[in-house]
Amino acid sequence: MAVTRIYGRDRGTMATPSIKEVAHRAGVSVGTVSNVLNRPWIVAPATRQRVQDSISALGFVRNEAARHLRAGKSRTVGLVVLDVANPFFTDLAEGAEALAYEHDTVVMLCNSKTDPVREGHHLDQLEQQRVMGILITPFDSNDPRLTALVSRGTPVVLVDRAADRGFCSVSVDDQLGGRLAGNHLIESGHRRIAFIGGPFTMQQVSDRMAGFAATVERAEGVELQRYEVDVMGVVEGRAIGEKIAALPPRSRPTAAFLANDLLALGFLQAMSVAGLQVPRDMAIVGYDDIDFARAAAVPLSSVRQPAEMLGRSAMELLQEEVEAAEQHRHRQVIFQPDLIVRESSDHTRHRR
Repeated sequence: MAVTRIYGRDRGTMATPSIKEVAHRAGVSVGTVSNVLNRPWIVAPATRQRVQDSISALGFVRNEAARHLRAGKSRTVGLVVLDVANPFFTDLAEGAEALAYEHDTVVMLCNSKTDPVREGHHLDQLEQQRVMGILITPFDSNDPRLTALVSRGTPVVLVDRAADRGFCSVSVDDQLGGRLAGNHLIESGHRRIAFIGGPFTMQQVSDRMAGFAATVERAEGVELQRYEVDVMGVVEGRAIGEKIAALPPRSRPTAAFLANDLLALGFLQAMSVAGLQVPRDMAIVGYDDIDFARAAAVPLSSVRQPAEMLGRSAMELLQEEVEAAEQHRHRQVIFQPDLIVRESSDHTRHRR
């Protein structure tokens, strides 16, 4: 049982000391304390020391948020991602935070959970907080709210999404990633191949599917099956895997490309429960190459994205935009993915 203790002023708590109290204790004006905090070089050393002693004695902590808001700027950056449960976005956030730390900036992480309404709520709150800028993997990169934010003075950088000239963006060539997966499975001899992802309206998913479908459909005698899911998580991967495993062997695909690794890991679990061997009965390729991919019971082949570099590059673009202001010119940075082949789709390696 949890126990909650509530302390009020009558229990000995102390209010946060104010700048006026610091000034009174040091025997100086509020303006002098402000100068010590913001322009210490203009204050006489003896006076500066008295103020600093007063700050230490009272435990005074300056309100940076209020100071920045009064100045019309902040050192906080909003990062809005689709799913914090996906390690890909954790790695992306780590890259963004690493560069933010170097620039004395704080990253505020928001999880949209692939929900446009929730995403809009986060955008509204971040704008009200007067953040320095927003990094976002949007549900819809054409959402007019993003353009409105920029028009009102909040810089926006799209992450893991290509953009037109209206925004800076950092993305991966997802169509190329789809082509890499398609070529690999066709060259491995598969003739019934499934694409699994969703929603198909999401740009990353549609791009991965487009590259994959173009490659598979060009191959002679190869059948492509498409399966759409609402959410790309382990549970959804397991559910669609159970559905496919129950198909008659002659109509069931022998290989599947899944639009992210969480889906692929759930799908792999379903194959194991159904008694299908991977990759003999079902070859599997995922996308993102998260750490769990290589640690799976059958190590997962995956299209690798440089997640940390995406986050770091997005933060770099945002810093450039903030510093350059009206002279800024939007840039679109596109990284190339790599296919990492492991046992889940490599018959030869699996036998070894």
